[in-house]
Amino acid sequence: MAALMMTILTLTSASFTHNGMIPARFTCDGQNISPALNWTGIPEGTQSLVLIVDDPDAPDPAAPKMTWVHWVLYNIPPATTGLAEGIAEQNLPQGTLQGINDWKRTGYGGPCPPIGAHRYFHKLYALDTVLPDLKHPAKAVLEHAMKGHILGQAELIGRYQKRH
Repeated sequence: MAALMMTILTLTSASFTHNGMIPARFTCDGQNISPALNWTGIPEGTQSLVLIVDDPDAPDPAAPKMTWVHWVLYNIPPATTGLAEGIAEQNLPQGTLQGINDWKRTGYGGPCPPIGAHRYFHKLYALDTVLPDLKHPAKAVLEHAMKGHILGQAELIGRYQKRH
């Protein structure tokens, strides 16, 4: 009898380690470009991927009041294995759509914490469907559309504190 291979969705970055410090070039103190992201273990039946990057420590990790959204991508094709460092909108995998971040625009907005060391959660979701065009949804709208369709998820946390 053949053993069942259980794949685990895994999200990594060549730019920083899990729970490690995010280099300044990926932040408002540097070039404000997106880090390289790679993933493996896409669950069988995955039709699309979603990437959400947010900071639950805003504005102050000692007294967080909100989760600040930095990047929202959805309908990433399941054959995609990652995103290059500093990827431009026109170079996103074909079919990928963008949501709006908390700067009220699409695209990546890097860490820019006003005070303290913040955590930045890079969350990848495997969905059993391709979502309709949600016309640049906010994170909450996208999360609502994803409900009941998540086959797997992975998380990569980076940390950053502004230089003063």
